[in-house]
Amino acid sequence: MDWIGRSNGQYSNWPKSVQLVEPSPLTPPFIAAHLDLGMAMLLGDIVQSVEMWLKLIQKPQPYIDPNLDPVLLVPGIAGSILTAVDDQNGKDERVWVRILGADYKFRTKLWSRFDPSTGKTVSLDPKTTIRVPEGRYGLQAIDVLDPDMIIGRECVCYFHDMIVEMIKWGFQEGKTLFGFGYDFRQSNRLQETMDGLAAKLESVYNASGGKKINIISHSMGGILIKCFMGLHSDIFQKYVKNWIAIAAPFRGAPGYVASTFLNGMSFVDGWEQNFFISKWSMHQLLIECPSIYELMACPHFHWKHKPLLEIWREKKGCDGVPRSILESYRPRDCIDIFKEALSGNSVDYDGETIPLPFNLEILKWVKETQKVLSHAKVPSGVKFYNIYGMNLETPHSVCYGSEETPVTNIQDLRFFQPKYVCVDGDGTVPTESAKADGLHAEARVAVPGEHRGILCEPHVFRILKHWLRAGDPDPFYNPINDYVILPTAFEMESHCEKGLQVTSLKEEWEIISKDEDSLDDVASREPVVSSISVSQGGNKQSSRSEAHATVVIHPQNEGKQHVELNAISVSVGT
Repeated sequence: MDWIGRSNGQYSNWPKSVQLVEPSPLTPPFIAAHLDLGMAMLLGDIVQSVEMWLKLIQKPQPYIDPNLDPVLLVPGIAGSILTAVDDQNGKDERVWVRILGADYKFRTKLWSRFDPSTGKTVSLDPKTTIRVPEGRYGLQAIDVLDPDMIIGRECVCYFHDMIVEMIKWGFQEGKTLFGFGYDFRQSNRLQETMDGLAAKLESVYNASGGKKINIISHSMGGILIKCFMGLHSDIFQKYVKNWIAIAAPFRGAPGYVASTFLNGMSFVDGWEQNFFISKWSMHQLLIECPSIYELMACPHFHWKHKPLLEIWREKKGCDGVPRSILESYRPRDCIDIFKEALSGNSVDYDGETIPLPFNLEILKWVKETQKVLSHAKVPSGVKFYNIYGMNLETPHSVCYGSEETPVTNIQDLRFFQPKYVCVDGDGTVPTESAKADGLHAEARVAVPGEHRGILCEPHVFRILKHWLRAGDPDPFYNPINDYVILPTAFEMESHCEKGLQVTSLKEEWEIISKDEDSLDDVASREPVVSSISVSQGGNKQSSRSEAHATVVIHPQNEGKQHVELNAISVSVGT
């Protein structure tokens, strides 16, 4: 810190009370002593000032907008950190998500059985209770699911990018930004979860000074919110202002879930899979999770093309010669296949073999969930918005075996690699399912993007910023097409001449989008010109009129596209 002593006017912006004075060689000793004491005190003041200055440099104060309405983020399946709490000593450890020892901890702490008497899935370990962390006002559990992971961290980021973006807009954790994590193994209408969400809504409402809440849900979180809305419409109406659903499987994720029942699923792709939970371990968990059953293809929905489970099977003909036959099963008929395929499924846990067939008790529970969902309505005073993904091949129907290698034993389906018939969607949820929310929506917007990656899409951020009225509002922004139409000129004249009524119109706009063409592309392109003429014949009651319009669209330059409209109409009196 010896550089602090070299003031000599270098830090002239500091208060004069902290400027240093060096004693002259001719200064009497007792005065010099006092100066030394004074210098020591001043040095202390200087050090404090510099430390405060450095803190301000290292951590700039975030922008906070006190006028924003609070936001509650609700994740989907596997989108919350889960910890296992030892009931004997109270110690807890993260079991979802983790990389080191992931599969072992998953099997010993998270494997569960469904209890039909309560509708709850309970861990096989009787000494363990699964909880969701509440740190950072609920955001800790839904931000980065494995905070210890450094390399490849993007694969365990959930709402992280959205949280960072919203803080830039002026949201503040604990004041206007909150999270609701939950045990995603459970049913989306489990009373314990519903009670937790009701308490969360009340606490957010109170913490924000009585402001109504904007809920942003992702994936299965949309099913949970719709269940709550159907069961507790009065509470929803009291506390909620807007609900924005992103990538919600309102009518199920047919191809993805059908193959999950038979083969399991992986939440991590690429090299990270080698350190993560195996598909087999995940499969054994999901067999006992009501939440995954609630994502099956809705059997009552009028699909454009029915999702199918197809199996190439070897059957003997009348002549006794085996042939390959393609059998197709609709959503209702798939149940018998799942029952047969999983009839011998079991796990070894703590020295005991536990059978885990396709759970018909969960299926009964799910039928009641479907009733709740079908009757849910958006309460008056609440606005609902739907954002869904598109432009990716998404599993719709699933096929096992082939004509050359048919399935000879249904129980062997678990060892076959599924092949998908795909439709448009986000890679997990078909667009058809995500659009069909069955609710009165203020807007439904399709965004090109992957199911989880859509939470990081700049287009989605711009839409949310617009709907949440965060930052400077832009009344000309179009969320559907993701551009701004900015009027720049408007002229209109009308006059009579020799019995003719002549009206001319000139209007110009700037269309501003985030996509920018290169300068070479702009220079090589010509304006697009289009014309249209319309005429209307007259009779005794009306006049004859004609109109002609020309539209000129100039090439995009620096994210702006200029549009000109010139029109003229002429009408003749009767």
